[in-house]
Amino acid sequence: MEKPTIIGIAGGTGSGKTSVTRKIIASLEEHDITLIEQDYYYKDQSNKTMEERLKTNYDHPLAFDNDLLIEHVKSLINMESVEIPTYDYVNHTRSDRTIRVEPKNVIIIEGIFALENEQLRDLMDVKIYVDTDSDIRILRRMSRDIKERGRSMESVIHQYLTVVRPMHLQFIEPTKRFSDIIIPEGGENIVAIDIITTKIRSLIENL
Repeated sequence: MEKPTIIGIAGGTGSGKTSVTRKIIASLEEHDITLIEQDYYYKDQSNKTMEERLKTNYDHPLAFDNDLLIEHVKSLINMESVEIPTYDYVNHTRSDRTIRVEPKNVIIIEGIFALENEQLRDLMDVKIYVDTDSDIRILRRMSRDIKERGRSMESVIHQYLTVVRPMHLQFIEPTKRFSDIIIPEGGENIVAIDIITTKIRSLIENL
């Protein structure tokens, strides 16, 4: 196998990154694809007290272990398998379980800060930013956090206004300028998905 094609997919919380990623994978079913979620790479906090861990701002770039992520992507490019970490959200630190990932034709890196780190961007062949209006994103996040994480509407709104929105404006929104393609409204934009998958096929065939 030749060098894998590396795709980065970024965007704010609730923007539709996951939907875009799933549709790209479904459209490229004839190729072997590895998905790396940036959320796997939250930093290990086992050296901190639980009180300190609870103060972690997961919407800040410094919450992520980009050095390890970059190391793993480089290993996959060199046709070497890697052991991806997993995160324990109950104890707010990295768990002991890892996921073995083998090199594939296409590697997709998805996360809110997928385009924030220059070294990581430099490894990518295609950089995508999913751009969705803030009112839609907050509604999606609210629905997810209430249904899946048992949180109250008040707590979701408070976190969004005090942490999520300021971090988005300061760190995530500016990474849009690094993208090759901007997809408005996420996975609902079928035309953009078709254009992207056509480009990815072209890159794979020309390797």
